Amino acid sequence: MASRLPIRETVGMALSTLNTNRLRSFLTMLGIVIGNASVITLVGVGKGAQNLAEGQLSSLGANVLFVVPGRNDTRRQGIESPKTLVFEDAKAIEEQVPTVRRVAPQITLSEVVQSGSLSASTTVTGVTPEFLTVRSYEVAQGRFLSASDLEGVRNVVVIGPDLKDKLMPTGSALGRQLRIRDQSFEVIGVLEPKGAVFGSNQDETAYVPLTTMVSRLSGRDPLYGVVLSFISVEAIDEASTGAASFQITNLLRQRHRILREDDFAVRSQKDAQQIVGTITGGLTLMLAAIGAVSLLVGGIGIMNIMLVSVSERTEEIGLRKALGARSGDVLLQFLVESLVLAALGGVIGSAVGVGTVALVAALTPLPAAIEAGTVLGTVLLSGSIGLVFGVLPARRAAQLDPIVALRSL
Repeated sequence: MASRLPIRETVGMALSTLNTNRLRSFLTMLGIVIGNASVITLVGVGKGAQNLAEGQLSSLGANVLFVVPGRNDTRRQGIESPKTLVFEDAKAIEEQVPTVRRVAPQITLSEVVQSGSLSASTTVTGVTPEFLTVRSYEVAQGRFLSASDLEGVRNVVVIGPDLKDKLMPTGSALGRQLRIRDQSFEVIGVLEPKGAVFGSNQDETAYVPLTTMVSRLSGRDPLYGVVLSFISVEAIDEASTGAASFQITNLLRQRHRILREDDFAVRSQKDAQQIVGTITGGLTLMLAAIGAVSLLVGGIGIMNIMLVSVSERTEEIGLRKALGARSGDVLLQFLVESLVLAALGGVIGSAVGVGTVALVAALTPLPAAIEAGTVLGTVLLSGSIGLVFGVLPARRAAQLDPIVALRSL
């Protein structure tokens, strides 16, 4: 019985055959190239979306909690939040919760603000001086709101950098007048850029004293008093956020005399990150699955072309077997050809995908990224697809009867 061909010779013959039909080989592995590039690009973009969301959430502060009004069903359905949080709740949290360092209540309105002939629709927020520290903002020019501004109910405003560029594109904003409704406010400070969170640009917001907001803009509810949009709470440290959330929940349940479902919710940055991670992780998985379909189609393409190749090379196979080649040698040659097509397509597709991810990261705000392990995994997956879909053509070639194959010569 003839001895098996050395693996090096078998690989050399497979590469030589593919090189002889370079155009067909390239078109065959094009499906794998597209599939690999799609998987890496979509996973990279999905990872970039997750990184962007986490980066935005990190700007809120690691040990910051948010107390928001309304039951879960009203928030899910987009119903206007009921008036369940008032200024006295914020004072109670500050005075009675030992794991809390600072409390920053706020009232938020959507208003049109004007400066001279320029105007912009933006968010006007009534806050206290603690807001600056709790939410980790920094002042670029001037100063932030002070206790005396609240006590004196002064018409002063601190604006974000984007709002400054819209309304006061030239010169300093300090000392200039900003009109909100029928009230004139003096600009006393401009904040450092903070970025956007969930599509809301924090740099376009105008901040006024909470007392001024209540007296001149939002008003006081005759039944509930000073109604808050939400309360930002700074825990003593990150490890205390769980205890702070528990204590705040118990306190507000007592204050609101709640027996069943809460009419408020306490949320942390970690909660938001978990929700965002679940959503973006599912989205990335779905996008990767879509790209994997392209890989599957590419594998089917390899199998079809290899079947055609078996038919075209019947004489060659018969001659090799007549000269002593074993069925295993023929099987291995065709498997190697399929593997090379798929693996080479995977390498090219991975390079295209990595380049696309880098381009997205460079040209868009999305911090798209791809890990080396993911790239290696897709290349290995491509090679596996080549082996799996190359088995049928290889078996067919190996099982050819040399006498029948040589009849066509």
